[in-house]
Amino acid sequence: MKITKLTTYIVPPRWCFLKIETDEGIVGWGEPVVEGRAHSVAAAVEELADYLIGKDPRNIEDHWTVLYRGGFYRGGAIHMSALAGIDQALWDIKGKALGLPVHQLLGGAVRDSIRVYSWIGGDRPADTAAAARNAVARGFTAVKMNGTEELQFIDSYDKVEATLANVAAVRDAVGQNVGIGVDFHGRVHKPMAKVLIKELEPYKLMFIEEPVLSENYEALKEIAHLTSTPIALGERLYSRWDFKRILSEGYVDIIQPDVSHAGGITETRKIAQMAEAYDVALALHCPLGPIALAACLQVDAGAYNAFIQEQSLGIHYNESNDLLDYVQDKNVFAYEEGYVRIPQGPGLGIEINEAYVEQRAAIGHRWRNPIWRHKDGSFAEW
Repeated sequence: MKITKLTTYIVPPRWCFLKIETDEGIVGWGEPVVEGRAHSVAAAVEELADYLIGKDPRNIEDHWTVLYRGGFYRGGAIHMSALAGIDQALWDIKGKALGLPVHQLLGGAVRDSIRVYSWIGGDRPADTAAAARNAVARGFTAVKMNGTEELQFIDSYDKVEATLANVAAVRDAVGQNVGIGVDFHGRVHKPMAKVLIKELEPYKLMFIEEPVLSENYEALKEIAHLTSTPIALGERLYSRWDFKRILSEGYVDIIQPDVSHAGGITETRKIAQMAEAYDVALALHCPLGPIALAACLQVDAGAYNAFIQEQSLGIHYNESNDLLDYVQDKNVFAYEEGYVRIPQGPGLGIEINEAYVEQRAAIGHRWRNPIWRHKDGSFAEW
């Protein structure tokens, strides 16, 4: 079998899909994207395609090694996301060629399903209590919300109170037994993170996500000692080498690599196994499309330390299209009582509606994340 063609599709609301074709007619799909940089990743896929044309798609480990190490400059969001989408599509091809789901090729499943959570609220958290009640009514047993709006290095206590009020309203709405994740989104600097993380302790959160930016390792180590709430992080880390220090120095309790950013199934699985050796849990990041979610679930199936999965159904970013729009079988992600079943079809386990992909790619998107500024005019982290 030989690879004959790679085609990327920029599709709404903010995604990029990849189709890899072979001379035997087997097609694989991947989702290589960085939110807000979809066209840059598509260009990187095109550059990496030069090496892949004519190669046997089944030699995944070797292709991953060459596409990662074969460039003098390596790593980072664009390169690793392009590699991630290619890797997903190669695993999809291999599974389809053998008639098996990817998780069977990786040693088999340790679970049949995995707990999922629902996003509530938007970028600026406000009336999240009603959204939380709605999510629970739909069967979800866990929700995640943005914790704060923009914060200066040192900010006023009224913003702390606003965060506490939002979280308290959600806790009151859903009761004590529903998990609540609070995402600081890297918006918070160490001085304010220290305040917030202690003040949030009484609400018995499932986790606090990205309490500070990932590159601020030293702050993480200091913050971790201030709370019993699990600390989660990892969507902006892209390889084993990025996660190595985080894990070895005990900065986090939950890692959140993204299978569309962190080198695909091949690399994310290795990151998950590294984390297991440090007794750290796995909660894969995935506010993306159906191909990314399918790839996540194939990793979750065989990762013993996976405990919950992010998914984008109904997320506030999905305005023009939603998670299930691009798949033939709308029931492929079988949600039930707060869990989703692992797809059992060959490859990634989903069938893409290619005609609809082409139709929406003709429209495309130019999604960009918001640019926020503080009251004094200086840039604020989104």
